[in-house]
Amino acid sequence: MFFDVTTKVTTEIREAVFQTLAANGMRDGAHIRLTLSRGEKTTSSMNPIFNVHGCTLIVLAEWKPVVSAATYDNAAGISLITAANRRNPPACVDSKIHHNNLINNILPKIQANHAGAADAILLDLEGFVAETNACNLFLVKQGHLLTPHADHCLPGITRETVMKLAECLGIAVVERRISLAEFYAADEVFTTGTMGELSPVINIDGRSIGEGVPGLLTRQLQLEFAKLPDEEDEDHAVLPTFE
Repeated sequence: MFFDVTTKVTTEIREAVFQTLAANGMRDGAHIRLTLSRGEKTTSSMNPIFNVHGCTLIVLAEWKPVVSAATYDNAAGISLITAANRRNPPACVDSKIHHNNLINNILPKIQANHAGAADAILLDLEGFVAETNACNLFLVKQGHLLTPHADHCLPGITRETVMKLAECLGIAVVERRISLAEFYAADEVFTTGTMGELSPVINIDGRSIGEGVPGLLTRQLQLEFAKLPDEEDEDHAVLPTFE
């Protein structure tokens, strides 16, 4: 059932998104969340055999600009803490899948809320940095851009975009296992995500990152990233005309 969705109905999903935008007059300043479920069941059960009506696609479109109550302070920078619990290993629930089983993300977010931090860093079972509860992580050291392998985290679209953007700007990008100590000692740190875009991290676990202010390379990437919606090429879908 899910195989058919991913291989045959991509066009229909895109049409559903555009129809939702058109119905609400949305062309900018909107955030869309897609949820694909197995659909209605004939009876209450966790057994997928009772999902006999086909998949259900939910297109949730909201007026939600990048700077909002649901995002971060990308001008002044944000603080992070390290979560007490660890990121799920792929042998349990693979974090590369964007699923709705988010308890492993919600518990660290609650810890961050109590600590007055924007988000919490999740370590894998061996103590290497995976991501935050909501975003991917990057650090800058001696002009190089480093990010953890997407082994224990979602390989985000914004993460991939920033990596391509950095390469276009001649900035060396390295994917490898990174310890928490390396993030503490970084020249710059920032997070990436669909809603937050690029958010400078100025403090982790009470330690100032770099000079305690958003770094120059982070600012450069923020400015270049902001230009992308106005570009038109094969990597950028053009919104159809609708009233």
